[in-house]
Formats: sequence, structure tokens, C-alpha cells
Amino acid sequence: SQLPDPAIEDQGKDYIRPILDKYAALCVRCPGYGTRTNTVVLIDSEGHVTFTERNMINADVNQWETSTYEFKLHS
Repeated sequence: SQLPDPAIEDQGKDYIRPILDKYAALCVRCPGYGTRTNTVVLIDSEGHVTFTERNMINADVNQWETSTYEFKLHS
């Protein structure tokens, strides 16, 4: 099989994007230094985890790459 699976790669983006946008304002911006990654970890009552991370590309504040991983915690 292929990972990540293209069939589910976009799953949850409509839910996660507003969360990332809301908290993205918590960034440090100074010449040569600053926030380059934002991370959101969601865990529901059944142990399903959604881990989403947004990384700045080439130190350009207008270019970001988002990766989302989903898995279940072992009990």
C-alpha cells in the first residue's frame, strides 16, 4: 500500500484548518529568529489521535506545508 494514502490525505482539513488559523497568531517574529512550526494534537474520548503540524517553507512567512497524522492510542 501507499503511505500516506491519497484517498484519506485530505480528511479532516476542514476541521483542522480553523484551529490552526485561530492559534497561528501565537508566533514569534524577529529578524533571523521566530516560530517556524505550529502543532495541534487532538485526542478524543476513544483514544483517536489527530496530530497536525504546519511548517514554514524556506523561512517564508507566506509559505507553509501542513501534515496530518491520525492513529489510535493502545489501551
